[in-house]
Amino acid sequence: MSELSPSVRLEGRALWTLSADGGRKVYGETIRRSRGEVCRRWDPFRSKLAAGILRSGEDPGLLLPAAGSTVAYLGAGHGTTVSHLHDHLCGAANEFGGRLISVDISPRCLRDLNRLAVRRPGIIPVLGDARRLSEWAHLLPRGADWLFQDVSQAGQVAIFAAAAKRLLRPGATALLSLKAASERWNKEGERALFAQVVEDLTSSDIVIAEAIELQGFEDQHILYRCIVG
Repeated sequence: MSELSPSVRLEGRALWTLSADGGRKVYGETIRRSRGEVCRRWDPFRSKLAAGILRSGEDPGLLLPAAGSTVAYLGAGHGTTVSHLHDHLCGAANEFGGRLISVDISPRCLRDLNRLAVRRPGIIPVLGDARRLSEWAHLLPRGADWLFQDVSQAGQVAIFAAAAKRLLRPGATALLSLKAASERWNKEGERALFAQVVEDLTSSDIVIAEAIELQGFEDQHILYRCIVG
């Protein structure tokens, strides 16, 4: 077993987080109890961040924010990845002092995020459009330390670049989960699309540190670990 952080553990090809909410499950995940600890298995088929950690060819710990930091999650969904990030970022009763701004456009997703936030202090659910930064960026008056984007709509790179430049300090990490099928692309195919993504990010002064293919966990997806210039 290797520890990516005090709360994130890798055992072979299985990823676990130390639960911040005892034995309570969020999405039907496997629970393991040992020596007074409760760990939750982080399913890479349900979480693109987990898939990226397992597929990374570099130090997978580089994909995680620092415990106790402030992060923005665009396209937070029903809270699967948010809950595991919370285990790492905030801990039980937010003992680490983290803040997880969880933005989603769906009222149904927001209801699930609100229920999660009641039991997990540090999660701040936001009903909002990732494209309309001005409507919710005031919740981050000092910006964010880390950004994760997983939105299924056209213009993913433009949304990501705008959020990263507005919310993050230079040198901060930003992760883009790019779904090829969500882009309106009528040219040479996926490879040409991904090449265009690299060009667009570079022109926005965003450095791609690693591009992780998620095939097998999430088809037509690449997770880009980026550094803001």
